Amino acid sequence: MNVFAVLLVAFLMLTTILATTGFAGPPFLTDDPEPVPFKHWEFYVFSTVDATHKATNGTGPAFEFNVGALPNLQAHLVLPLAFTAPQDEPSAYGLGDMEFGLKYRFIQETDHRPMVGVFPLLEIPTGDANRGLGNGQPWGKLPLWLQKSWGPWTTYGGGGYAINPAPEQRSYYFGGWLLQRDFGERLTLGGEIFSQGKSSDDTRSFAVFNLGGLFKITPNFQILFSGGHTLAGGNHTIGYLGLYWTG
Repeated sequence: MNVFAVLLVAFLMLTTILATTGFAGPPFLTDDPEPVPFKHWEFYVFSTVDATHKATNGTGPAFEFNVGALPNLQAHLVLPLAFTAPQDEPSAYGLGDMEFGLKYRFIQETDHRPMVGVFPLLEIPTGDANRGLGNGQPWGKLPLWLQKSWGPWTTYGGGGYAINPAPEQRSYYFGGWLLQRDFGERLTLGGEIFSQGKSSDDTRSFAVFNLGGLFKITPNFQILFSGGHTLAGGNHTIGYLGLYWTG
């Protein structure tokens, strides 16, 4: 492992200590259209961080559970503990907003065609918005995702629209694309470019470049990690570190 990789892993481990931002397709912001297989499940324990010049926000620990409810249909639930540390204001830690979603794949992948799916998400205002730990009102995302694989390579991406009616918040478009490669049976590495519009009255739109991957300890247990920084727009430094079980 080179020096850059060691520093990246060390930074991501620190996010579990610093860790209200949710990440879409662990460990990346871009998601994929592939649901959990029918009658199977996934469980994550993870932390995230999003640092700007105004505040450091994050989750940690947060818990994600996905289950293959029907063929091509995944039910999704996230319960986070959230953290916010704005400049010149008191920090706060506590329950954040829960997330519920249904991922449905309606086009299967073939040799010449990508798989396609939708993943509508509802953010439930269980966090205390007065302390900066939640949105204060329900809001949602309506994305469309595509994916194609060949050999050890996989690419996926897409985008959608977030609808947020809360005071001082804004609805916005978002989208991203990712390319990743398997290195043997244990290691997968990838990179993405993700862009998001202005999400509130006091934020800016941004585009971020993110690197990450996963390491399989066993076929059913993995470590996931990513870290990145904005290329344009609002200044964000982001990170994700998680543990993943499946069965």
